[in-house]
Amino acid sequence: MGFRVLKTALAVVIAMYLAHILGIKTPAAAGLLAILGIEVTKKKGIQSALHRIAASLLALLMGCLLFRMIGFHVWVVGIFLLLVFPLLYRLRITEGAVTGAVVMLHLFAYEDASWGAVLNEVILLVVGLGTATLINIAYMPKADKAIVGHKEQIEVLFSAIFVNLAKHLRDNTVIWDGKELLEVSEEIEQGAGLAKRSMENRLIFGGDPYWRVYFFMRGEQLESIHRMIDLVAQVYQTLPQGELVADILEDISHSVKQDYYTGESEKDLQELEARYKKMPLPESREEFEVRSAIFQLNRELMHYLSIAKKQKKQRPEAG
Repeated sequence: MGFRVLKTALAVVIAMYLAHILGIKTPAAAGLLAILGIEVTKKKGIQSALHRIAASLLALLMGCLLFRMIGFHVWVVGIFLLLVFPLLYRLRITEGAVTGAVVMLHLFAYEDASWGAVLNEVILLVVGLGTATLINIAYMPKADKAIVGHKEQIEVLFSAIFVNLAKHLRDNTVIWDGKELLEVSEEIEQGAGLAKRSMENRLIFGGDPYWRVYFFMRGEQLESIHRMIDLVAQVYQTLPQGELVADILEDISHSVKQDYYTGESEKDLQELEARYKKMPLPESREEFEVRSAIFQLNRELMHYLSIAKKQKKQRPEAG
């Protein structure tokens, strides 16, 4: 049983008891409104409650006017929907369409559009949605452990990807199935979702954006890795230049798990690029193509590291 189910059950019971104590008509409707008001984050819960209340007040006003002017006929409900729902869409409060319809239909069921009936529905809204909102704010499960778990798994998978790329550069007959790419993509997506939810559960100052930045960085780096794989696939000969890049890839496979950007691999790549200029020219077209792919891989690795340099914390000695 999920925690959201438990919160919903608690909110329904409290809302119905309060509605009964206050002597409101159809106290069960307060439970229905409480169900609609339970959300996955605190901010979403408050925003949803405000939208639902605003939409419901508008629906009550329109319903009250239509019933008083035309009467309590079924086709009047259709007119109400044709008028109010497009208006809610334009006001961007469509979340409240259902709650607005519920309170309007109560007036229709009572055949009463008096201010007393309207007040009854307003109290229902406050009790039902207010209870749900308070339950939302009172407690939301922390996702910190799950987020850290996704972070660690992403780093393990990134490390494995770089090791496999290095193996191919050393021996172009090595075949890699690439399953880590699918796994790491899912981990980044899930981690980013949890990070966003974690921030929305902190009402004061909006929470620490570190995790959202982290998963955004990993998403950008994954795009860079996909380009690296395309380049490595073009390396169909084992060359000394490829083995030199393989050494750097293995170093990155270790540094990817570090929270700080040290800049060591970046220096190695810069030194390697300078060495390329002093090496003899390719002796064949095939060697030229392979060396060209390796050179582009060198540049793509620089781009990958530049993403980490912008987003990761830096040690004082790294500059």
